[in-house]
Amino acid sequence: MPRWVAFAALTLSLLTVLLFSARRSGQFVEDATVEPPRRSGAGFPDGADHLEAIDASTPGPTFDPESGPGPTPGPDPESTVNRVPKTALLANVAVSHLIFAAVLSVGIVLAGIPLSTLGIGGDGSVPVAIGLGVAVGLAIATGNVLLGGIANALEADPSGPLRELLAPDSPRGWALLLFVVLPIIAGFEELLFRGVLIGAFAAGFGLSPWALAVGSSVVFGAGHGAQGWIGIAATALLGFVLAAVFVLTGSLLVVVIAHYIVNAVEFGLIEGLGYEPFGG
Repeated sequence: MPRWVAFAALTLSLLTVLLFSARRSGQFVEDATVEPPRRSGAGFPDGADHLEAIDASTPGPTFDPESGPGPTPGPDPESTVNRVPKTALLANVAVSHLIFAAVLSVGIVLAGIPLSTLGIGGDGSVPVAIGLGVAVGLAIATGNVLLGGIANALEADPSGPLRELLAPDSPRGWALLLFVVLPIIAGFEELLFRGVLIGAFAAGFGLSPWALAVGSSVVFGAGHGAQGWIGIAATALLGFVLAAVFVLTGSLLVVVIAHYIVNAVEFGLIEGLGYEPFGG
């Protein structure tokens, strides 16, 4: 017999940690998108980029004619954030989501939660689910990109700073993003916010899936605090659309595919190809 109460306690604990991490991520993005002041002559190309690795915003030692040179201040934390390699940021996102997914998966197994309540398995055709997920994802992505273009033209794109921070700067980085990071994000977030918070909780506690869809979408938006208040609202709306698709289809695979398509199209068009439908 499933241990619904214990599983719910684990899920809520995981959500608490996730929301706390989202708050910390928001501060990280804010710090990382601040352009540090550059000091003239702080670094010069030497053929091996040795001096360019020095933090250009770190002032050199001060000199007083009477007291002599002063101490050299430490590096500016904001500029240090700006020098974190893109691959390291992407790897951090992937690993953190994998850890969350592993904890949740262990909880599902130990609590004996039926996979069918999560939208896994059932009588649905996998090719049909994939096709439907792609169609739903492209439809959402089209609206998402158009709204993002309007927001960018108005200089109010909430996901812009985070997207630019994670946008790869090499073919290897793009491969890591598209084939590792984004699938992991889509899989974990859909398992938690749609499969567990809607499917499992509806089956285990006899709650309305539509009421749970609203609640999970609010939490889903709050979990993307790095995008600011506008981003939280937009993400909550996206979460409800995915939640409605999950309730109507009963398939976790459909919403995982759709979620991945939305993120991949946004990164690929805006950051990869520089597409701006309304200028910027």
